Amino acid sequence: MKLEFHGADQNVTGSCHLFEAGGKKILIDCGLYQGGRDMDEENAKPFGFDPASIDYLLLTHAHLDHCGRIPLLVKRGFTGEIITTSASHELARLVLLDSASLQESEARYKTKKALRHGNKKDTVEPLYNTVDVLNSFDCFGRKAKYNQPLAINGGIQATFIDAGHILGSASIVLEVEHKGQPRKILFSGDLGYSHRAILRDPTPPPNADVVVMETTYGDRLHKMLEPTLEEFYQTINATIAKGGNIIIPSFALERAQELLYYLREGIDQGLLPHYLPVFLDSPMAISATQIFQRHPECFDKETCEVFKSGTDPFMFSGVRFTRETAESMAINNVAGGAVIIAGSGMCTGGRIKHHLKHNLWGRNNTIVFVGYAAYGTLARRIVDGAKQVKIFGEEIPVNASILTIGGFSAHADQAELLAWHKSTGQPKTTFLVHGDKDVMPLFAKELQNTRVEIPALHQSYHLDEWM
Repeated sequence: MKLEFHGADQNVTGSCHLFEAGGKKILIDCGLYQGGRDMDEENAKPFGFDPASIDYLLLTHAHLDHCGRIPLLVKRGFTGEIITTSASHELARLVLLDSASLQESEARYKTKKALRHGNKKDTVEPLYNTVDVLNSFDCFGRKAKYNQPLAINGGIQATFIDAGHILGSASIVLEVEHKGQPRKILFSGDLGYSHRAILRDPTPPPNADVVVMETTYGDRLHKMLEPTLEEFYQTINATIAKGGNIIIPSFALERAQELLYYLREGIDQGLLPHYLPVFLDSPMAISATQIFQRHPECFDKETCEVFKSGTDPFMFSGVRFTRETAESMAINNVAGGAVIIAGSGMCTGGRIKHHLKHNLWGRNNTIVFVGYAAYGTLARRIVDGAKQVKIFGEEIPVNASILTIGGFSAHADQAELLAWHKSTGQPKTTFLVHGDKDVMPLFAKELQNTRVEIPALHQSYHLDEWM
């Protein structure tokens, strides 16, 4: 048995791990690196393995940093089967089509700019296009159901368990017989934060011989939900009282729906104005919300009860879904008193950059960050206190109030990560991935009764030595 690491290694994006046993090669995720120009270059590099040699790809969930290079994998020769949950399958189609559209648009812009400066040789091609995405859909095969083992050729069995991170997200247990002994290799995927709205809490994992786990928030604890909501509602009310707008960069999957859920609750409970203008300015988030409505099998008990009462948990009188570009541009005329939710969460693209351009300079406005901001992203520069930032080639002063509310995180914090790991028994080896380089050693010190490895990019391990 062999385990190789080809993404999210001492890095928080680009998850991609390769497991080999029984003559079969199984890829766990194939994500896009996010965070700046150097990440764009990283995405275009060879995977570190031959895509044509991969038999299966098991997808933990549909965030871009876990599924975003699937079209490139297919473009470069992969013809195997992609297995994921039904909800993740639907969301991945949405995410990948949006990714291709953004890449095509960016390539056209850069090419036009190069030609305008007389650089005909500097035309830019997207990493993949819409046709490549459509071709990749042919590889999606069986749909995994939580807690129901799936037979993989070569005597390997895969079980998807609820990770509680986003709709359809899963941790994956691989069971294989090795030298006459049953072995379990557990991949955490991204783990959710318990006691949040909409989704169930992560399912406790089984005992495992080897664990590959994320460490996104391995060095900190999240704020509890109740004070988080109190701060959220107070911020909205205070900004409206000043005549400003509340701009929320948000991931289209899970975070946008969670915000709508809590905004509806705040209005219903009288904690927010009865008629609060809220713009969900993200075609992908709008489509994702519709996908959420089709997958009640992923909801927690409380959300199911809301649906049963005849209430749509994501809808209320003041909410407006803006799909069309003209509708999005019209929001710029809203001088104050509105909540504007737009993607992307790290401000690396999408409509949020336009809203930041029109609102960052305003002293009455508030920018609320409700998710993780990777190093090198526009979101991180703003969170870290930049006095001005460049958006669409223009220097924009940062005069608005900047607030980070960590309690909305879709990732487990240090305490929950440690509790999850403890449920795995006493694995011989734990590989730490998907985290900042300076966070992983801190988290490693907290783990007990296991050997800890922090693999480098493209590092390979023969598991006989590690289990």
